[in-house]
Amino acid sequence: MAIWWKKCLRIRLFHGWTELVQMSQVEGCPNVFKAVCAVPHGSHEYKFLVDGEWRHDEQQPHRNGEYGMVNTFDNNFDTRPVPSEVVPQHQLSAVILNQAMPRISEEDVQAARHQISAFLTAHTAYELLPESGKVVALAVDLPVKQAFHILVEQGIPVAPLWDFSKGKFVGVISASDFILILRELGNHGSNLTEEELETHTVSAWKEGKAYMNGQVDGHGRPIPRQIIFAGPCDNLKDVALKFLQNGVATIPVIHSSSEDSSFPQLLHLASLSGILKCVCRYFKHCSGSFPMLQLPICAIPLGTWVPRIGESNSRPFAMLRPNASLSSALNMLVQARVSSIPIVDDNDSLLDIYSRSDITALAKGKAYTHNLNDTTVYQALQLAQDSSTPYELRSQRCQMCLRTDTLLKVMEQLANPGVRRLVIVEAGSNRVEGIVSLTDVFRFLLG
Repeated sequence: MAIWWKKCLRIRLFHGWTELVQMSQVEGCPNVFKAVCAVPHGSHEYKFLVDGEWRHDEQQPHRNGEYGMVNTFDNNFDTRPVPSEVVPQHQLSAVILNQAMPRISEEDVQAARHQISAFLTAHTAYELLPESGKVVALAVDLPVKQAFHILVEQGIPVAPLWDFSKGKFVGVISASDFILILRELGNHGSNLTEEELETHTVSAWKEGKAYMNGQVDGHGRPIPRQIIFAGPCDNLKDVALKFLQNGVATIPVIHSSSEDSSFPQLLHLASLSGILKCVCRYFKHCSGSFPMLQLPICAIPLGTWVPRIGESNSRPFAMLRPNASLSSALNMLVQARVSSIPIVDDNDSLLDIYSRSDITALAKGKAYTHNLNDTTVYQALQLAQDSSTPYELRSQRCQMCLRTDTLLKVMEQLANPGVRRLVIVEAGSNRVEGIVSLTDVFRFLLG
C-alpha cells in the first residue's frame, strides 16, 4: 500500500489503529511525501496529520467513522485470503537485508575499472569547461573578512588567489581557512583578534597558517605551498588523481600560452562531480555490460557506515544533534577530517547536514563575532539557508540514497552540480546508516 500526501499518516485497520507512520519526501518532488505500509488484505481507512491537524483526502472516497471522524476509505484491496507464507513488511525487510548480497568476480571488477580508466585517460580537462560561465579569483592582499564576504555573495566555496607582484596564481582560499581562523579566534590567548580580521590580509593568513602547521625551512621562514592546478590538456584520470592525492574539492584549470607559464588564464574550477558526469554520460547506455555498476552500494566497500552492534573496529562516524554547539561541529570537521556532518534527531533520523562550505555564511552580519559555544548548529544552518534561495537549490545540500541503490544510481546523483556526498538512510525512517562521497566513488573506480 503506497500513500502519497504530506508529513504523516495514520491507518485504521479492522483491529484498530496502527502506529503513526512518518512519511518521507519523494525525491525530486518537494511537495510530495510517501509512506509504504504493509497491511492485511481487505478494506481500510486512513487519515493524514498535516501541520498538527488530522485531515482526510477529499479527492478520494471517504466516510464517517466512529465518533464523527471522517476517514479516507480504500476499497480496492484484494480481499482474497492471505497465504500463510506471506511475510509481514517488517520481517520482509530483515529477510532482504540478510540475504546473500550479489557478487561479481574480481575479473569483472577489474575489467570495469580498466574501461573507466581508459575512458578518463582518453579525455581531457578541456571537456569540463562549460559553454558559458564565470570564474572568480581573489587578490592575496584582500582582507580575510572581505574575501569571505565575496565567497558568500558569489555562492562559491573556494576561489584561486592571484598575486599581482608575482603575476601568477599562488593558492586558493576556501571554507577550511575560515574554519581554522574561527578556531584561532576562539582559542584562549589567540594572537588574531576580531579587529585584525577586518584588516588581516589573505597573504598574511596564509603565512601564519604555514607557521601553525610547521611548514618552515631551516631558517624558520614559511615555505609557500604550491597551487594545485590542472591544464586544459591534462587527461581526466590525472586530474582525478590530483583530487585524491591532495584531498581537495576544487582544482583550478589554468592555461598559459607562453613557455614560461607567464600570463596565466583561469578557465574553470574543476570538481570531481564534473568528471563523474562525463563517466555517467558515457557508460549509462552500456551499463548492462558492466555488472559492477549494477551492484547495490551495501555490497561494495564504498563509503563510511555507522558501526553495527559488535563491530568494534569500524571507522568512527560523526553525527550531531541540532542543539550541539557550533564550536563542537567545527572541531569535529577538523579532527575527523570530514567535509560534512549529518544532523540527526534523537532517533538518528536525518534532519539536515552541516558542511565545511556552510561556515562562510557566518561572514554575514559579523556572525563570526558571536561565541561559537553559544551558537547552535541549528542557528548556523539558518544563516546558511537563506529563505530567498529556491527550494531546489536548498534541497541539494542534503541528498540521500538507500543501501540498496545501485552504484550507477549513486554515481548519477553525485554527478549533479553542487552534490558532494549522499547520506545513506534507512527507507521510511530516514535513520542514518552511512555516507558516501565523490572521493569514495573515485577511490573505488580507480582501484
